[in-house]
Amino acid sequence: MDAKIDTAQKDPHVVRSRLAYSLGAFGHDAFFALLSTYFMMYVTGHLFTSSDKHFDNKMVWYVTMIIMVLRIVELLIDPLIGNAIDRTNTRWGKFKPWVVGGGIISAILLAALFTPLGGLNTSNPVLYLIIFAIIYIVMDVFYSFNDVGFWSMVPAMSFDSHERDKIATFARVGSTIGGQIIGFVIMPMVLFFSVNQNGGTGDDRGWFIFAAIVAAISAITAIGVGIFTHEQKSLLRENKEQTKFKDILKILVKNDQLLAIAMSYLFFTTGQTLLNSFELYYFTYILGNSKAFSILGGLNTIVGVISVFAFPLFSGKIGRHKLFYGAASIEVLGALIFAFAGKSLALVLLGAELFFIPQPIIFLVVLMTITDSVEYGQLKLGHRDESLTLSVRPLLDKFGGAVANGVVGAATVAAGMTGGATAATVTAHGVSIFKVYMFLIPIALILVGIIIFALKVKLDEKSHAQIVAKLEQTWGKQFSNDNDTTSESTPTPQPGVTDITSPVAGTLVNLKDVNDENFASGNMGKGFAIKPSDGKVIAPFSGTVRATFSTRHAIGLESDNGIMLLIHVGIDTVKLRGTGFISYFDKDQHFDKGDELMEFWDPAIKKAGLDDTVMVTVTNSKDFDIKLLKDAGEKVTTTDIVMEVTKK
Repeated sequence: MDAKIDTAQKDPHVVRSRLAYSLGAFGHDAFFALLSTYFMMYVTGHLFTSSDKHFDNKMVWYVTMIIMVLRIVELLIDPLIGNAIDRTNTRWGKFKPWVVGGGIISAILLAALFTPLGGLNTSNPVLYLIIFAIIYIVMDVFYSFNDVGFWSMVPAMSFDSHERDKIATFARVGSTIGGQIIGFVIMPMVLFFSVNQNGGTGDDRGWFIFAAIVAAISAITAIGVGIFTHEQKSLLRENKEQTKFKDILKILVKNDQLLAIAMSYLFFTTGQTLLNSFELYYFTYILGNSKAFSILGGLNTIVGVISVFAFPLFSGKIGRHKLFYGAASIEVLGALIFAFAGKSLALVLLGAELFFIPQPIIFLVVLMTITDSVEYGQLKLGHRDESLTLSVRPLLDKFGGAVANGVVGAATVAAGMTGGATAATVTAHGVSIFKVYMFLIPIALILVGIIIFALKVKLDEKSHAQIVAKLEQTWGKQFSNDNDTTSESTPTPQPGVTDITSPVAGTLVNLKDVNDENFASGNMGKGFAIKPSDGKVIAPFSGTVRATFSTRHAIGLESDNGIMLLIHVGIDTVKLRGTGFISYFDKDQHFDKGDELMEFWDPAIKKAGLDDTVMVTVTNSKDFDIKLLKDAGEKVTTTDIVMEVTKK
């Protein structure tokens, strides 16, 4: 079967591809950490170190404002970048040219930003600011090409959702290590390469060499992705609708749950990014011990990896809303401990770690809620806006990062932590001002995020399951509705008789006897049910996948002659949220009779205390005469004809 991808045991290239993609994520997030968090340390502390403090502060302010404005402007460019990638068609694939090209160009330009551009920063400040702005926006655009292309590769690398999960897990581990390890190594390496220690802040030489190393790693791992991964070609990825920024805004306005979680996360990510961006400043200018920042970076690296694997365990036992409130409370507690830690390294590490630990959990809760809002919007608005919905979260992260950059610049100028400053030169008044920016503002932003979540975010696992159930009930009926506003065309039933084989092996059950009123009453159409003896779901005819669900527990098919068939595995299995299910076909993909459409692990269903009965119904039954050819209680295989469907 073309769509089904062999496992790692059958294809040695799969493991190589996973590792290359994971290393690519490592380099990608190492680059982002250096740019978004630590570049400002170089700008405020080392780029302008003349004897004129007023000039230095003014230039720091100009540069930080340029960065903030350009990063916000780049948000408007992002949809254009996605559209350009969608239209790409090369012998190397759709995404890899942008991953490699964007990775190399952005890496070179990042290294250039860690220089005074040949002394222009002091000899010709205006020209420096112009060239800096050009380099920065070009670097940011090419990084965005790399970013969008890289994270879009997961579905292109495999049609097997199980393999996609493995690829994504490898990537999450790589990105977590890459993003956090920079904090672990930055100051020891900067100081190692510096000629002058400058009170533990290093010098221009040390910062440039470190930036060049990170840029090289980012470029090399991007090249590795280009060489060692393979994109699956598919018609599914051609002729996509173009994404526009105004379309994203329209979806936000219309989908109230998406808007609620987006507003909550906007305050969260801005507050988190702001406090995280100040941590190295605290170690350098308050503690006077920048090398100790490596301890925090090491702890964050370990905790970050653990959090990636721990989230499914917690979310399975604790509802997402409770998990969110618990994580947010720990985060605020950590920020408060950090704020009153003074110069106690032990309390600083305790507070900083308590602040960091919940961040991956909050991120994943938000990500899952945004994902669930796809079905919420589909039910409410009558159409599915998956790509637009999922593009919201990266935009929020970028906006939060842009605001944080601007605030960091203002704070360091106000606190006296610019050009040549050390812990010994920062006054008590400067420390007080700094703490307002580092703690009071982020805590206030996070509290606003919690309040918005509590008041406005109603979407949880239970409500999402109900939404999916309603979508299942309405699927198929839309095709007989003359006023249908969906993008799906109405199938025209063709004359003739179609034999429907059993999609799973097992024992036949009367549909009216299943423990689901919607199916038993015939509301979902006429058909049959099976008590499965095997977890493979086989296509009973040739046709096209017309409906898929994020929980992977059901699939809607349209035969080549217009029969709409729903195959639903288990009762209330939407609660499993995809655990134990593997899909081998995507929406709008054509399949042949006998192809394996999906697979489920029966023990996972039974362990959850759920009924594993598979229901099979013709959702446009009114257009056909349907005759069952076998009786309840009979054992069937996937080659046995169970039902005969004839156009009326």
